[in-house]
Amino acid sequence: MSIYCILIRYPINIDLAMQSIISASAPGVPKPDEIFDPVGRGLDVIGDRWTLVLVRHLLGAHRGFQELRKRTGIAPRVLSSRLRQLAADGFVETVADGSRSLYALTPQGRSLAPIINAIGRWWIRHGLRDLEIDPTRFTSTSAQSVIESLPFMVREERSAGIDLTFELRLRGDGGGVWTVQVRDGVCDVRSGFSQRADVRYTADAQIWCGVALGLIDARDLYKRGLLLKEGGHEAMDHYFHQVAPEGRARPVDQVLPQHSLERS
Repeated sequence: MSIYCILIRYPINIDLAMQSIISASAPGVPKPDEIFDPVGRGLDVIGDRWTLVLVRHLLGAHRGFQELRKRTGIAPRVLSSRLRQLAADGFVETVADGSRSLYALTPQGRSLAPIINAIGRWWIRHGLRDLEIDPTRFTSTSAQSVIESLPFMVREERSAGIDLTFELRLRGDGGGVWTVQVRDGVCDVRSGFSQRADVRYTADAQIWCGVALGLIDARDLYKRGLLLKEGGHEAMDHYFHQVAPEGRARPVDQVLPQHSLERS
């Protein structure tokens, strides 16, 4: 009896074989929510684009749906969805205000204040410069928006040991009256007249925004009578970070031509 041996050759991919062996012996890549990471898991809850923005605006006061829209620019459908989610997560609740309902923060929502403060301060100190953001892009910025951002902009090193109260009287579109207190490195803002203002500024709201953003030269405004200052010699801008780089401020007629011939 004859026995025949037939040799059959199979090509072997060595790299593929080694990968299969390693994969079989090594643990698989876990899912993110299976990893204990306080930052990652915290962002799972509050990392949505609009969550902290809405909480920031509710920290100041109870607000209605339309006011939140105006303050943030969020589309109605998105805003409604985010507010429902914030309520479901226990950060926001509705409270009665006469015949209407307002949104308010719960104690859990207020616990996010230090995070919001840290983000705002980081963006003022590092984001603007490091990312080379052009302040002229903020074309829809209101005086209210800038003034309510002052607590993020205060310079602790210059305002340490200081106790000053500034009153801002702004006229025109978006105008109003605000009291800004700088005390020992902390800034507090509220609407309304001050009982005791050390320094009082009076100007058009749009012009004041240009000064606050560092786009309009305040000295030019004083000469033209478009910015009035009463009281002490302290300058408000000394105690706050400027949005625009130094040397960016220009005369008012180069920024807001419609105000170039006005007088207070």
